[in-house]
Amino acid sequence: MLQFDEETARVLEDAYQGADVSQRRRASFDALTPEPGDRILDLGCGNGLLTLELARAVGPTGHVTGLDTSPDMLAAARNRLEARANTTLAEGDAAPLPFQTESFDKAVSLQVFEYLTDRRLALRALHKVLKPGGLLVVGDMHWDTLAWHSDNTTRMNRMLEAWSRHMAVRDLPAKLPSELRSCGFEMQRMQPLAVCDTTLRPDGLAAMMIQLIRAFAVDIGATDHDDAAAWAQEQQELAAEGRFFMSLTHFVCTARRQ
Repeated sequence: MLQFDEETARVLEDAYQGADVSQRRRASFDALTPEPGDRILDLGCGNGLLTLELARAVGPTGHVTGLDTSPDMLAAARNRLEARANTTLAEGDAAPLPFQTESFDKAVSLQVFEYLTDRRLALRALHKVLKPGGLLVVGDMHWDTLAWHSDNTTRMNRMLEAWSRHMAVRDLPAKLPSELRSCGFEMQRMQPLAVCDTTLRPDGLAAMMIQLIRAFAVDIGATDHDDAAAWAQEQQELAAEGRFFMSLTHFVCTARRQ
């Protein structure tokens, strides 16, 4: 797992609450249509931002359970949800889920499924813990939609190829509908949400990705510190010259448990 220094951690926290990531989180929230009294599972809750938003929406008669594999993320989520009596946090994997059969009205998963090698196992686990007719919302990137300008395309391709190694599947939104149907869900909607940056905003998705890709590429030995630093520096220079461009499409998939 990558270890982030204080500066990188600050960039990530700014991005999580910045416009790009907040927009993605809101799209999942809206697709889930949380109502007072709902019992919701937030699968891969991370630092608890979406969990908190859902907890406010379901109110004191509802409950939101957050599940994540990362103790560090769960620690951040606990701090964020400290005063919320209608939330529970648990450490665990997407399958098997440590919950009773038909215990949730709805479930949401934001940028988790692209990291799963056995997605059907996770979908069958979700089918088990959702009530009949329960709503499932999955939000993930289609990484083949990524367009990122560079004057050094060879280096850019090398960095992006390295980044592709951190995920199990690049084109999850294309594969997910058939996988959902095979696991007892009825597909309802696939909604695209494009992020397009022509400025390198400090709290934007691109700024966060530069930090993550630079660190990850070095960590796995795909390049060295100098090469990764030069790649990141070029993006800063392109932005200063008004030539920055990055676009990526996120998809929100909505389905019902049959």
